[in-house]
Amino acid sequence: MADAYSGLPSLGGSPGETYPKSNAADRRALELDSSLARPHAVLGSNEMEYEWDFAGGEAEYKKALELDLNDAMAHLYYAFDISMIGGREHKPVRQSIVLASLIPCHPVMGAVLARVHNYRRQYDEAIVASKKLASENPLFAVAHLSLAYGYWGKRMYPQAIEEWEAYGQLSGDPHLSDFASAMEQGFRSGGWKSALTKGVEVRQAQRKTGYSSAYMIATLYTDLGDKDQAFKWLNTAYQERDFKLIGLKTDFLLDPLHSDPRFAELVRKVGLPQ
Repeated sequence: MADAYSGLPSLGGSPGETYPKSNAADRRALELDSSLARPHAVLGSNEMEYEWDFAGGEAEYKKALELDLNDAMAHLYYAFDISMIGGREHKPVRQSIVLASLIPCHPVMGAVLARVHNYRRQYDEAIVASKKLASENPLFAVAHLSLAYGYWGKRMYPQAIEEWEAYGQLSGDPHLSDFASAMEQGFRSGGWKSALTKGVEVRQAQRKTGYSSAYMIATLYTDLGDKDQAFKWLNTAYQERDFKLIGLKTDFLLDPLHSDPRFAELVRKVGLPQ
């Protein structure tokens, strides 16, 4: 849950730095007060996203909801992780939609809900939710990230580029704005494939000076049709314990890889439930 509504930042702290610190803080909180619900929810998220202990993570989430059934954020993060993993309809996913509608003014709640829709391939619902969120919270960058993925899922490339640009500008992060600018310039000069190529170049360059998600690079290569490079970067993401790997089976960007034996092997290594 370090940054689950947008995924662990693609640029910034690496998973190996972020999640262990989060775990330590939450375990310390429970030592001080074992009745707290939220630390259990955070531990549940961390166990699923970093430890890839899906049963253990679900147990922590359930403990959190036993302690506080009304913790809407715990419900939504639980639904987010379950939606990423995929493979089953789940009560928390349905509950999250109800809970988000009860707290429409909370931007993080809306962002999580939009990402849940995207992972469930409900792109129209994600776009509607994200547009509402962006309208009500004009400076909330992540609303535009959710919009970008919704449009990407529908292969509406000009709109996706526009939302990436808005996300980069509002984020205040020069790495994100550089990536968005590269995508826009590439798209303007040579269409979507050129945008992806420019995006790859920027992401790889940024890894020379800090952390940048290898998984994100893999998705760009997949959309370019370069499976070998995609698997190379997915294996790097595996070594770095990239959070987004729990979405291997639900991320539409990886659909072209599903028939490759290397994909099944990676799913097995991550230990995703069948």
